[in-house]
Amino acid sequence: MSFSSDAAETLALTALAWLVGNEDLLPVFLGTTGLGQDDVRERARDPEFLASVLDFLMMDDAWVMAFCDATTTPYEHPMQARAALPGGAQVHWT
Repeated sequence: MSFSSDAAETLALTALAWLVGNEDLLPVFLGTTGLGQDDVRERARDPEFLASVLDFLMMDDAWVMAFCDATTTPYEHPMQARAALPGGAQVHWT
């Protein structure tokens, strides 16, 4: 399945909402990015920021599975959505 940029942003916003509601993982995200909660609110519509949300989520398979299970999202969708956002194109070295 190929995601449009709008569909990818919607999925990333869903991931961001899930992340904000996760008391254990939100501090890890904030610490990793160096952002504060106000920064997250301000950047929530920025496609590059949304890409970073999916990049963070995909750092751990358990996080992907927890998000997908909580939102009834197929496990492969975060990766597919990430590919549709800035910087997500696959690099071909040949």
